[in-house]
Amino acid sequence: MALFDKAWARRTGGAFVLRIEDTDQARLVPGSEEQIYDSLEWLGLAPDEGPQQGGSFGPYRQSERLDTYRPFVEQLIADGHAYYCWCSSERLKEMREQQQAAKADVIGYDRLCLGKTKEERAQLPGFQETPVVRMLVPDDVELTFDDLINGSTAAPRPDDQVILKTDGFPTYHMAVVVDDHLMGITHVVRGQEWISSTPKHLLLYKWLGLPAPRFAHMPLIRNTDKSKISKRKNPAARLTWFREQGYLPEALLNFLMLLGYPPVVEGEEVQSFEQFVAAFDWTKINSGGPVFDMDKLNWLNGHYIRTMPAEDLAARIETYWAEQGQPALDDEARRLLVGATPLIQERMVTLAEAKDKLAFLFAEDASISAPDEVVAKLADNAPDALDAALSALEGLEPFDAETIQASLRAKLVDDLGIKPKFAFAPVRVGITGSNVSPPLFESMELLGHDSSIKRLRNFRASL
Repeated sequence: MALFDKAWARRTGGAFVLRIEDTDQARLVPGSEEQIYDSLEWLGLAPDEGPQQGGSFGPYRQSERLDTYRPFVEQLIADGHAYYCWCSSERLKEMREQQQAAKADVIGYDRLCLGKTKEERAQLPGFQETPVVRMLVPDDVELTFDDLINGSTAAPRPDDQVILKTDGFPTYHMAVVVDDHLMGITHVVRGQEWISSTPKHLLLYKWLGLPAPRFAHMPLIRNTDKSKISKRKNPAARLTWFREQGYLPEALLNFLMLLGYPPVVEGEEVQSFEQFVAAFDWTKINSGGPVFDMDKLNWLNGHYIRTMPAEDLAARIETYWAEQGQPALDDEARRLLVGATPLIQERMVTLAEAKDKLAFLFAEDASISAPDEVVAKLADNAPDALDAALSALEGLEPFDAETIQASLRAKLVDDLGIKPKFAFAPVRVGITGSNVSPPLFESMELLGHDSSIKRLRNFRASL
């Protein structure tokens, strides 16, 4: 929603507004508001106005605007468009259960309180002292509206929605109508699950004499089995998960564009936010539920990693490690990271993969050891190959990848007649502790002569 909000604001010279809609105090999660700020900033979708930025229409938290809503509620009551309801939650629960058991055509409030005074209602069962306020939905309520994405859109008939709760907080429905008007909102972008609420909101605009904004109801993202994506079933539905897993914000943003919108340039799926804004058109949005394809996201993320300057990628990796709680790198460790990044760049899909691929570079020489199953795969002549390698490397100058490769090839392949696949395998295991690693000779150059020799001697002694 934020992506399409901001794209439209940029396309039209408008402002992208972030409002914290926290009227349901029981559902507030500590830290969630900060997570919204951090996530939008990380994605490059920071709002133009909001609780952090301020603006001409603040405050931007609904919990700080309670005095704003009450006059509008009182106006609706005075005009006969809303009424007090003293029904307890227990009574409402029993009412819904009876309606469902009877397979009633409409499941909703039965208007027991309509037209009654507090004293009259108190004589009946299921009374609570503090009332809510409900809107009085007429029988002829308009159920069809024009949607920027879906065109003429029909919604089910709403019941008498609560607009003011017992705690004095408005519900979402009342608060957004008032705030959208007072904040000058012209376009509301939200998920298709809110289509059923739109007739209620349009009624409130009409009753209060306010111009209604345009509505754009975005399709819901689906899992590969076409079920609705949810945080409970799919961790990828939580935006911070992508950051934790090492995805790049520009790749994720590109992926989100493609979920609901065709490529700006036909056949070219890699695109920038600026390209997206320049071509943005509501009519091109795919109204069907797009499928969340992790393979596509991985492909995009790998592309962005491979095409990024190596120094920039090294900086991203270092920042990612710091966010994951790893100790800060010293100058030597940073040198190793910058030097090794080009060696792994072509094989990376996420930033998280760098840790395992480069762990051997940052380990103490004496701590490098290979699992038994790795050692077992080496040829029987591994000790001879290591002896020859140590002889070839002792005092070797310059100790660079090209010279290392030439010297090892001369000793192990030419002199001993060992095929390269078997000749270099024990050297790789001795240097990295694994039979799979970044390019061997470049890795040895980064480690340096002394460290490389120590590791090979320790491994030879273990055989």
